[in-house]
Amino acid sequence: MSDLKTADIDLIQRIIPHRYPFLLVDKVRDIDGIKSAVGVKNVTFNEPHFQGHFPGAPVMPGVTIVEAMAQTAAVMVGVGQDLADKNFLVYFMAIDGCKFRRKVVPGDILEMAVETRRGGGKVWKFSGRATVDGELACEAEFTAMMDMPK
Repeated sequence: MSDLKTADIDLIQRIIPHRYPFLLVDKVRDIDGIKSAVGVKNVTFNEPHFQGHFPGAPVMPGVTIVEAMAQTAAVMVGVGQDLADKNFLVYFMAIDGCKFRRKVVPGDILEMAVETRRGGGKVWKFSGRATVDGELACEAEFTAMMDMPK
């Protein structure tokens, strides 16, 4: 029997404070405590960044892909440490080794696999890989400060 958990949009919003237009994760699945998880983002044409990035050739900005990976990691930690409804905040500290490998466009389903490299205190380090249909779109390591509720 699997102990993996899933966070739907309701639980995601109870863990992280992000809201439209900057909530970039629709679901997080395969949550293995604070070890790993997979976030899902359904990329749609009506997202505000596509108005200017780029007119006639919409491409999801790379920084939003990295942010979506970070939000996935925050939800994973929030589920793993039971932080729903506890005013949990996460702040980027560093992004390392970030590479973009393919465009992400409206109609794509972006899947973000994240793993904890170091965690447990205030500073956590993660690695992430974002894919579309199994094809690598982005990879990065990122560090975040977790503002845990007291």
